[in-house]
Amino acid sequence: MDVKSAFLNGDLAEEVYVQQPSGFVAAGQEHKVLRLRKALYGLHQAPRAWNTKLDATLVAMGFRCCNSEHAIYARGSGHELLLLGVYVDDLVITGANTREIDNFEMEMKGTFKMSDLGLLSYYLGIEVRQEAGGVIIAQSTYADKIVERAGLTGCNPSPTPMEARLKLSKGSTTAPTDATEYRSLVGTLRYLTHTRPDITYAVGYVSRFMEAPTVEHLTAVKHIIRYVAGTRSLGCHFPRRGAGGASLFGYSDSDMAGDIDDRKSTTRALFFIGESPVIWLSQKQ
Repeated sequence: MDVKSAFLNGDLAEEVYVQQPSGFVAAGQEHKVLRLRKALYGLHQAPRAWNTKLDATLVAMGFRCCNSEHAIYARGSGHELLLLGVYVDDLVITGANTREIDNFEMEMKGTFKMSDLGLLSYYLGIEVRQEAGGVIIAQSTYADKIVERAGLTGCNPSPTPMEARLKLSKGSTTAPTDATEYRSLVGTLRYLTHTRPDITYAVGYVSRFMEAPTVEHLTAVKHIIRYVAGTRSLGCHFPRRGAGGASLFGYSDSDMAGDIDDRKSTTRALFFIGESPVIWLSQKQ
């Protein structure tokens, strides 16, 4: 769902005055200003005012905000559980009971002017395919943009995200490269890891050399992008499960002092609920 003119719903805590808009100036009172009672687009506090308004509204409807992810709200439990994801004025709603979803939509439409955009198919660059067997999330269009931005359109794809046993150092003796361009490419790859656990380790590894990247580091980044070029359509599949429930299990590993600069270890982890990957990370400790 989408909130129409969301920022206009925010209540201002401060006194804010504006000049009378062109075409609506009161005759004989041209010297007067108008006091805002609601937020306007362009005000610095407008996004905060809207978020405060939405949060108060959801709490009044019985939702509780997640302690670790403040953009996630939940109401009810078990078969009545309703989950809500918020990004500014866009709401992603999911739950086990369609009746609860319909009731919430009616509540929101009674409070704000809303648009029902139907089943989720695209959100923040993430493509969502809802099929009978489950849900697939991917970023193939975004991956195409990364390949194009790196100037590697039509390149020979790499079979793996990174060369086996590759060891890079901050003290590389190869020529320096454009740090801004390097950081930009790595940043785009980091967003791609939202649906690509297979490149998480490689992207985390090249992220260590943001300060002073060299040609050697850039070559490793382009190796990842060439791998992405050949695997654009890959993503995560979340199969629908029966009433039997699903267990939580995971895998973790460490390279034991594998960093050649500071001898710190890199830990990797991947956790599943049933057959669905839900957490993947690569972290130097």
